[in-house]
Amino acid sequence: MVELTPRQMKTMERLFEAGFRPIAIPPYENAVCLKRGDCVAILAPVTGVGLKVLAPPSYLVAGNLSVKLKRGSGEVFVWKKNEVEATPGRLEELARFQRDLIQILDLPPQQ
Repeated sequence: MVELTPRQMKTMERLFEAGFRPIAIPPYENAVCLKRGDCVAILAPVTGVGLKVLAPPSYLVAGNLSVKLKRGSGEVFVWKKNEVEATPGRLEELARFQRDLIQILDLPPQQ
């Protein structure tokens, strides 16, 4: 379990208010994994600063982090042998997830 400072907890509260929820993803038990919709990000606490993005936000495929690959004339999100089409809707969901996450992480903590 990751120990968070009061400042990091304030950031987590803002993330929860924005709809982000914790999720357990092996092998990232020592990180903070947050999900919203079908998107996920892995965060790590930074001593005295807050939280930083440890791995780029990703689309969940079969409950796991995926990678975006070109397939034919389009793109897909892939995890092992599972894949889903990278539709405009999914790409927008991932972009919105990333924008919101970064915006909240960059905000100074409210007193």
